[in-house]
Amino acid sequence: MITPNLEALAALLITLGAVVTLAWKFRQARNSGPLALGAWLQSVILVSPWLVFFGLAAAGINLGLAVMLLLLLIATGLYVWLGRRARRLEPQPSPTEGLSVPVAPLSPVEAIPDADLQLMRGIFSPDTFFATETLAQPQGVIFKGNLRGAPEFTYTQLSERLQGVLGNQYRLFLIPDPEGKPTVAILPRRSDPQPTGRVPQLLALGLAGSTFFTCAETVGLFLGFDLVEEPARFSQVLPLTLAVLGVLGAYEGGRRWAAARHGLRLSPPFFLPSWQIGSFGALTRFETLLPDPRALFDVSFSGPLAAALASGGLVVAGLFLSRPDSPFQVPTEFFQGSILVGLLARLVLGPLHTTFTPIHPLVVMGWMGLVLTALNLMPAGQLDGGRVVLAVYGRKTASRTTVATLVVLALASLVNSVALYWGAVIIFLRRDLERPSLNELVEVNDTRALLGLAGLFLMFTILFPLAPGLALRLGIGA
Repeated sequence: MITPNLEALAALLITLGAVVTLAWKFRQARNSGPLALGAWLQSVILVSPWLVFFGLAAAGINLGLAVMLLLLLIATGLYVWLGRRARRLEPQPSPTEGLSVPVAPLSPVEAIPDADLQLMRGIFSPDTFFATETLAQPQGVIFKGNLRGAPEFTYTQLSERLQGVLGNQYRLFLIPDPEGKPTVAILPRRSDPQPTGRVPQLLALGLAGSTFFTCAETVGLFLGFDLVEEPARFSQVLPLTLAVLGVLGAYEGGRRWAAARHGLRLSPPFFLPSWQIGSFGALTRFETLLPDPRALFDVSFSGPLAAALASGGLVVAGLFLSRPDSPFQVPTEFFQGSILVGLLARLVLGPLHTTFTPIHPLVVMGWMGLVLTALNLMPAGQLDGGRVVLAVYGRKTASRTTVATLVVLALASLVNSVALYWGAVIIFLRRDLERPSLNELVEVNDTRALLGLAGLFLMFTILFPLAPGLALRLGIGA
């Protein structure tokens, strides 16, 4: 378990990091006009309850449930009110509003030339996409109209025609507008994702080293000693540390295997060290544009699947290796903390009616791997679970599940520090949805949709505890 001093230090570091991030965002917004400042202020309002929570936690003060709910309610009201005020200040609604094509803003001198615009209009035909309205913007062009062919056929035809008349200067997106109607967006290729720079690569390397240390320290605390105070016992923690790192490697390996199958390039993994479970996994961004939601699903689902298989294997192996004379014993109520692990323990070990249960350490290591897998399967933002929901159900549903997940984490964080820190990760790093695919109109098949539901169900069974009454009826608990 994390010590109070470390917990306060972590809360302080999160608060300082958030303040620095908001200050950096303010410097970017102040030169972009009042609307950009309004958007920045909305971000401040959105994270202000968490800043208060973390700031007071660093001072050793814990807010009650009622106070935290009140702060969240006030922040939500201010956020909605400020959004309405900002819309009233807009001289004209942006034609691209809601089209979900995030690109870097370009100056007016970089606007698409009229000659290129005329050539773009010529790529449309009655058998693919019948354009009825052209909305030229500094960052690209939006064509509204009617889709006449199948999405895959239409996208291929339009992309080939665009490349034929203008070469490789532009990218074509086939996306739904806010009302769900097919729309074509054409953007300069300079808005494509860029490769990870040298400084972020060094940061990723440093985070990997920190993650190795936190995993080793967590294993040492589980074995009953502090590795920082007794570094000579490193050899004792190494085997179990490698087991945890093996889960992280399986997660990242599964994700990169799926990306390679679709010809996609990923950034280096930015591992998230954790004092509670060793690591929260890794954040990875796409360095190439996604061709369609199917590719997004495959990459986002493969990592958690590989990690779940590796973690589940450790749990099952540890249960079979458990012996009555094992020096490692945990309270039997320990198995009530997870529906999945509790049921596995009941199946392998039989009825658990004693106060303490002797187990092999691999059980706990595997459980830690399952927890980090489940956290990344939460349906929020750019977490893999959020990407899965986006690929299967679309942006509107993904936005709603993100908000719902943050609300659940806000409540859970009052009693669980893991939810506290993971909520901060989502808010500050992964809240926004993934940028659109080139052909967003392609739907995933039924198999992927069922696998997505299975992944969300797996997340639920790992993170949610067994009700005490049900656990006792199943034979788990003294």
